[in-house]
Amino acid sequence: MTDAAWQPSELELGRRATRRRQSTRSVLVALASTVVFAVVVGWVVLSSPGWEDVRRSFFDLDVAAASLPAVLSGLWVNVQVLLVAAVAVAILGTLLAVMRSLRGPVFFPLRMLATGYTDLFRGIPLLIVLYLVGFGIPALDIFGRVESALWGTVAIVLTYSAYVGEVLRAGLEAVHPSQRVAARSLGLSHGQALRIVVIPQGVRKVVPALMNDFVSMQKDVGLISVLGAVDAVRAAQIEVAHTYNFTPYVVAGLLFVVMSLPMIRLTDWVTARLARREQMGGVV
Repeated sequence: MTDAAWQPSELELGRRATRRRQSTRSVLVALASTVVFAVVVGWVVLSSPGWEDVRRSFFDLDVAAASLPAVLSGLWVNVQVLLVAAVAVAILGTLLAVMRSLRGPVFFPLRMLATGYTDLFRGIPLLIVLYLVGFGIPALDIFGRVESALWGTVAIVLTYSAYVGEVLRAGLEAVHPSQRVAARSLGLSHGQALRIVVIPQGVRKVVPALMNDFVSMQKDVGLISVLGAVDAVRAAQIEVAHTYNFTPYVVAGLLFVVMSLPMIRLTDWVTARLARREQMGGVV
């Protein structure tokens, strides 16, 4: 005798219907409030006395189309700097995190060096680091003529490696000490335990914070323009000087947003995914 197919109870069906109604109502309320907010803000902006002047100065479509090729060419410089800096920051930040995590009095000089480095470059604004590196080091005349974009990359690496190093150190210290002990009991050396056991677990714990630092670095690469590098910001500044119109700055800003959006959305997705994994088994 075969059992009848399982069917949810009337109570469960009622709960599902209630959840669907609540979800639909929430979506409609959110949509309505968004439309009302957009209409109010649009009315305030468009009815302001100076809107026409602002539109001509910042939102001229003809100027935007004319300046787009130059700004896009400059954005490629920002992308190159970002790719090189991301790799260098990952390497140097990991090295700093490991140095600060070393145990024993014999490693005290390394710990102090890493601590002094992170304290220094987390305390100095990136703009000042750019000036010091971009104008100070070339004045020594040691390396000859070097592109300003390279000095900008060095300054970004010096600053962001300090932040990333501290984030990674927090991840390494969040790994339970028993993991190190278990790794050593299996015959792994200290370096092998770090590389195979501790670092992978520590990085996994701080992935959202690391991705947020990368998003911040994506927009901060635009600061290399203060050294004279013809990136997107400098190209927009040149176009503004030619047209006496600020629209190229808006074009550059929108391009930076477009460049950052994939990583921003990926960061949100990874954060939500990790949160769901941590909550698995805790739902009653």
